Amino acid sequence: MARADRQAAVAEIVEHFNDADGAVLTDYRGLTVKQLQDLRRSLGANANYAVVKNTLAKIAANEVGISGFDDLLTGPTAIAFINGDVVEAAKGLRDFAKANPTLIIKGGVLDGNILDAAQIAKLADLESREVLMGKLAGAMLASLSQAVYLLNAPLAQAARLAGALQAKAEQDPSILAGGAGTPVAAEEAPEAAAADEAPADEVTEAPEAEATPEEGEATEA
Repeated sequence: MARADRQAAVAEIVEHFNDADGAVLTDYRGLTVKQLQDLRRSLGANANYAVVKNTLAKIAANEVGISGFDDLLTGPTAIAFINGDVVEAAKGLRDFAKANPTLIIKGGVLDGNILDAAQIAKLADLESREVLMGKLAGAMLASLSQAVYLLNAPLAQAARLAGALQAKAEQDPSILAGGAGTPVAAEEAPEAAAADEAPADEVTEAPEAEATPEEGEATEA
């Protein structure tokens, strides 16, 4: 390969590394051209699956500051440069490898950290970003519904109290004038109350009747 071509190839790999959210290295040995095409289609827009030369990939990794990458660059290598949900892309590669055992996942890189094949498998077992976002949205809606309920509860209690007060006012309008309502027992007549409250020493006894002569007695002249 000419020097200019090598430089262009390295620059392209560097650009892929810089643009990607993560990368998974695979050994594609044994896969047919059709299988490679199927793998690219299965990854869709989530990843750019490219066959690379190990020497050029090492140079590109060094230029972007990825260290410890050399051990993964052995044998035929193709890198899935992931743009988007890393977990979803890892799931796609895992599932394809199960259906096509000739595809071997070597490891990868995520946030500058080197991952081995076992760590990539654990990454694929995680829930996807869409599922996590759905759960987060559900939790937020549940919290919002609870907050609305707590805010509406005092209003509902006030509405019930107002309804009870209105019903009471319809039965006894004096409540609206600030009164305490109609007394339970009717008030006694003022005259009767005055008589009951008169002092005992103000009651006078009736004068004794004068004695009249008994019938048949003579009166003195």
